[in-house]
Amino acid sequence: MDLDHARKTLTTELESLDERARFAERTRAETSGDTEEGALGQHPGDYGSEVAEAMDSELLVDTVADQRRLVQEALERVEDGSYGTCVVCGATIDDERLEARPEVATCREHADTPVVT
Repeated sequence: MDLDHARKTLTTELESLDERARFAERTRAETSGDTEEGALGQHPGDYGSEVAEAMDSELLVDTVADQRRLVQEALERVEDGSYGTCVVCGATIDDERLEARPEVATCREHADTPVVT
């Protein structure tokens, strides 16, 4: 994949993730509250729904943060010249994989290999 195209794609994705992060933070703020206090006198089903919503909000914030980290790391690889090279084996990552998932750091063979950064 052309590095300029990769940079543009990753930058666009990062901007999108920034917007999702703002949404996730707003959602978390709306759903966070004193759920223990709300449990008193509240129907158990309603309380359970509030707890589930709060947990979903936390998960959304964490997921978006993880995605942002992967995109930022990919942008760093673009800048240092290692983008498109598998961090596990050093093989070239095929263009089809990079087009589908521009933030990946591994080739198909090592797709399931955990990468510690």
